[in-house]
Amino acid sequence: MALIKSVRGKHPQIPEDCYVADNATIVGDVSLGKECSIWFNAVIRGDVHYIKIGNKVNIQDGVVVHATYQKSPTKIGNNVSIGHNAMVHGCTIHDNVLVGMGAIIMDDCVVESNSIIAAGAVVTKNTRIESGSVYAGVPAKKVKDISQDLISGEIDRIADNYVKYSSWFKE
Repeated sequence: MALIKSVRGKHPQIPEDCYVADNATIVGDVSLGKECSIWFNAVIRGDVHYIKIGNKVNIQDGVVVHATYQKSPTKIGNNVSIGHNAMVHGCTIHDNVLVGMGAIIMDDCVVESNSIIAAGAVVTKNTRIESGSVYAGVPAKKVKDISQDLISGEIDRIADNYVKYSSWFKE
């Protein structure tokens, strides 16, 4: 059973239609939207600031979502996929975003809608990711614009697939 724990009087808010894996950890001031999935070994720690997650977000295996004490909350929009072992810390991610496996997004970054952060990219503190772009590298830099095919073919497809995958575990 998942570790879901109150911290300092704040308890995670998780709608009934969300899937939380047996060994995921969600603590403190965390709110999830509808149709979210939190996968194996993922940690969402709302102990030092709030974490707000929109609808149809998948937080894949081994992801860490945290914030900065009394300074930077973490806000994640709708239709966002956060790939295996990524780290999301004290930042804002808007709607329709794909965060690749092993990517790191640091404090006070803003990832605008319809964007992709490539696998292994490091988005350094205070970076603003331009809407409709792919960012890659260390530190992350814009490498190209996103086509409508990438938005529907990757961002939407992955988010939709994770809603389907989570249904397999609810049976």
